[in-house]
Amino acid sequence: MKTFLAELKAAILVTLVLVVLLCGAYPLAVWASAQALFPAKANGSLVVDRTGAVRGSALLAQNFSSDKYFQPRPSAAGTGYDAANSSGTNLGPTSQKLADSIKAAVAAYRTANGLAADAPVPADAVTSSGSGLDPDISVANAEIQARRVARARGLPLPQVEALVAAHTTGRDLGVFGDPRVNVLLLNLALDRRPAAQ
Repeated sequence: MKTFLAELKAAILVTLVLVVLLCGAYPLAVWASAQALFPAKANGSLVVDRTGAVRGSALLAQNFSSDKYFQPRPSAAGTGYDAANSSGTNLGPTSQKLADSIKAAVAAYRTANGLAADAPVPADAVTSSGSGLDPDISVANAEIQARRVARARGLPLPQVEALVAAHTTGRDLGVFGDPRVNVLLLNLALDRRPAAQ
């Protein structure tokens, strides 16, 4: 009986020490390190406008439907761009539903951007990402949309193209991924420009 009580006491003591370390001290150390080393990222990469109002996160896509704005990748997250319900379509490459939705998206993209019926369309313009919340589009997608945005805002195309170039992020570490454009940051930069008279 003495041995059982001694082992029970030791087990309870070890459990309490581990609870304090792993549920208290370690998370607190990680939080404090993140706040000290990269506070913007640790707090959600929030994007604020010139008035100080939070407009979103640089890590999450938002739906922009007006012709005045660059539009993100399609989203299958919840009812669309729902950060609480991140998901892809889960449709496989042989799915007829996926093929039909891509065909419809290609036609809509060509119409919205004034492209010829046989013009190539960037894949990211008509397919959702795995999370449905990818904040970035390809440079090719942004360059195609630039004509529509310039026309809708009454801006010269070279001005809009310069904004796209200024908001293009290169490959990670110079090797990984493709160059990309963050839609929210680009659209906020557009809103800071005065409209053409």
